[in-house]
Amino acid sequence: MPLYRTLTAAALLLLPLTAMTQPATMLPEPVARALAQAGISESAVGVYVHEIGADQPVVAVGADRALNPASSMKLVTTYAGLERLGPAYVWNTEIFTDGAITQDVLSGNLYLKGGGDPKLTLENFWLLLRGLRARGVREIRGDLVLDRSLFAEENHNPAGFDDQPTRPYNTGPSALLVNFKAVTLQFIPDAASRRVRIVADPPLPQVQIINNLKLNDGACGDWVSHLRHDAQGNADSARLAFNGSYALDCGERARSYSVLGHRQYVGALFTQLWQELGGSFAGQVRDGAVPAPARSLVTAKSNSMSEIVRDVNKYSNNVMARQLFLTLGINGTGATAATATAGIRQWLALKGLAVPELVLENGSGLSRLERISARNLGAILLNAYASPVMPELMASLPVAAVDGTLRKRLKNAGVAGQAHVKTGSLSGVRSIAGYVLDARGNRTVVVFMVNHANAFNAQAAQDELLSWVHNRDSTCCGRQERRRQGRK
Repeated sequence: MPLYRTLTAAALLLLPLTAMTQPATMLPEPVARALAQAGISESAVGVYVHEIGADQPVVAVGADRALNPASSMKLVTTYAGLERLGPAYVWNTEIFTDGAITQDVLSGNLYLKGGGDPKLTLENFWLLLRGLRARGVREIRGDLVLDRSLFAEENHNPAGFDDQPTRPYNTGPSALLVNFKAVTLQFIPDAASRRVRIVADPPLPQVQIINNLKLNDGACGDWVSHLRHDAQGNADSARLAFNGSYALDCGERARSYSVLGHRQYVGALFTQLWQELGGSFAGQVRDGAVPAPARSLVTAKSNSMSEIVRDVNKYSNNVMARQLFLTLGINGTGATAATATAGIRQWLALKGLAVPELVLENGSGLSRLERISARNLGAILLNAYASPVMPELMASLPVAAVDGTLRKRLKNAGVAGQAHVKTGSLSGVRSIAGYVLDARGNRTVVVFMVNHANAFNAQAAQDELLSWVHNRDSTCCGRQERRRQGRK
């Protein structure tokens, strides 16, 4: 074959390879069209698509903009937790005493030491106290002392984020967080009596429920707004009044409220459950540290880290994410947001991940301050895919059309069941970040963040990107295609 033909053939082979190493700086047409229909400018988005194993991203549009990721920031917190502490890590909540136990009477104080458990539920707290009863304690002749020193006491304003101080997602972290500091109200309509019952769980005397609800026969609709609830009180006691209406069509519904301080809630719940278990306690509830001579009586272990991150990511639990975030800041003194941020930055640096634009406030994404770029969030996900904890992290993510925050999306799309993706949603913010398995069997990292007044309309564009990645042409940047071309 003449030399010029050989060179021409070689050049033709090289052309697609060269083209495939360049990331697209334009959005796929279906995505761009959906954004335009939503009234969102491309200058307000950050998109990064990178196939696992490829040298260059497939798409990088606005990828270096520092944007608010909303709950997609939980990926950073949970990946750090899995790697730094391990999938089997557990949080301990312990009960100590400095007194003697004689014939089921404890003469001395009882100390409840918090270990930062993100999910110390009502049931688990009851089991802890049941364990104490099983060890021969019935009457406590002393105080209940709460040791919450593992996390520093920081000023937290539950109304500061969105002026919804009674919503449990605005509950601040605590080393001794019990039942998310929530009281769940069950609304039960009774057609015969034309009344609406309200049942509280747990039924704490410090929380007074005023029920002026009227039952009607209309459609359920936005039932929460019809309740017209008013909350008054302070950290020690609260009053929840309902003066609206409730539709028979709603059936039974539940809604949770957070209205007491951490110390007051734990003390009230302890007293209530202890009495139900046949115990006696008439002392005070106060904060303090476990003294050195005190001995341990019983310990409650949390779910493992791998189970905790699943709840955090599948259901976007902000309170649990904050607890995990502060756990990453434990350094011998009370953990703070600053020590947690420093711990995550150090971990990223050790992994060779430079994320200079990263801003962390609480690690949950429930923040107006937190920032990261699509490129660097994508780089963290690429790094995670090569980590030993990749299976635990990926399994924690919502699956498109299957569960978590994605269970209702992409039901009839080819990507249904093929994408593990964390979602994020705030006023003015919509984000997705995770992994998509394409039709060729290759996996791709996808990040799409929108910071715009019309962000609430961005779901269609983000779903289009997930579908495009799943269905995209095998000639585009694929590792298998490059290998095939190289063998020609």
